[in-house]
Amino acid sequence: MKSSVPTASRFYYGWIVVFVAFLALLVTAGIRSMSSILMVPFETEFGWDRSSISGVISVGIFLYGLVGPFSAALLAKFGIRRMMVISLAVLAASLVLTPQMTSLWQYQLLWGIVSGLATGMMANVLGVTVASRWFVKRRGLVVGMLTASAATGQLLFLPILARITVHEGWRHAAYVSAAVALALLVVVAVFMRNHPYDVGAAAYGESTPTKPEPFRGSIFLMPLLTLRDAMKSGTFWLLAGTFFFCGFSTNGLIGTHLIAACGDHGIQEVTAAGLLAFMGIFDLVGTTMSGWFTDRFDARKLLFWYYGLRGLSLLFLPYAFDATPAMLVVFSVFYGLDWIATVPPTVKLAAQTFGKERAAMVFGWVVVFHQIGASTAAYGAGLVRQWTGTYTSIFVTAGFICLLAALMALRIAKQAAAARA
Repeated sequence: MKSSVPTASRFYYGWIVVFVAFLALLVTAGIRSMSSILMVPFETEFGWDRSSISGVISVGIFLYGLVGPFSAALLAKFGIRRMMVISLAVLAASLVLTPQMTSLWQYQLLWGIVSGLATGMMANVLGVTVASRWFVKRRGLVVGMLTASAATGQLLFLPILARITVHEGWRHAAYVSAAVALALLVVVAVFMRNHPYDVGAAAYGESTPTKPEPFRGSIFLMPLLTLRDAMKSGTFWLLAGTFFFCGFSTNGLIGTHLIAACGDHGIQEVTAAGLLAFMGIFDLVGTTMSGWFTDRFDARKLLFWYYGLRGLSLLFLPYAFDATPAMLVVFSVFYGLDWIATVPPTVKLAAQTFGKERAAMVFGWVVVFHQIGASTAAYGAGLVRQWTGTYTSIFVTAGFICLLAALMALRIAKQAAAARA
């Protein structure tokens, strides 16, 4: 029986698939983060207030998450490559149209709805689907790598797009992003494959190629039935609850509002984008390491430490703004190391509880709660800033809810122990 694990003379094609998925997640995350750069220019050019702009971003974040469980069904039904190509084409079209907009409703349509749905097709569920199909061994590491690509997207895109926005205008930044999305579309069309069986291989760590089972059922009904079954489990609600707080404290709050908060303290936009990119460097390391740790250690205890340390870093942030610039760098390192390190252990717990076949779809619903939390923070933080003139109270609130999430993570272990009893 021939092993699918690569030898010195045989390269496993799954690593090419991982690389293409990494690029796709990197680019779409970078484009999604562009909304934080556009907040201040839109206030200046169009006269839209902070809460209105935050509301659009909030809708986009919510739809980005809501499409997750349905994207798992679409990927299973129509294939990874086809859905990625369609999503990238839609995203590029919305970027090309963005410079033509003049009204808030157009911004809502292009960035709240179209961009939210298109990028949601290529979010965490895509990474989980690729890892589940192509890898048995090293699956946690692959999930960590693909999750970390979102941070790498910020690392590469934010400073570049911020500089283009400052020196050439935000419209040029939108056109550059569209060109990158179209170039990626070609890469996906040429190199992406749907399943190891397509190249005559087995999943990494297995010995025999297995033909994938065709998707059965409705692409809309199946995710809802999966949700109905998952909701009967206490573990699902604990995972969903902790991920709500995860989204609230990451892309909804820091990802959306840190650049604007830096502006309140006299820090220029390009410098603030550099801080987010700096976080991206450390999250790339932290989330990849999290995948490695998840293959070896108790996922529940990992979540406890990740949420706890994140909570402490957010409680430190208001002090960092009032102290020296070096303190913001310290925050960027400390916070960045576990920006999205929570994903690999959460995926592992979903797979252990609900099975490999349903893991991507269940995790998709957990991500919905993540994005509801992010959406709440994106809009709520804008309102708090408008009412109080500062972000301090919302940063402190986020810190305490992360500490609560850490305690909930320990409760997942108690729930699982009770289920086994």
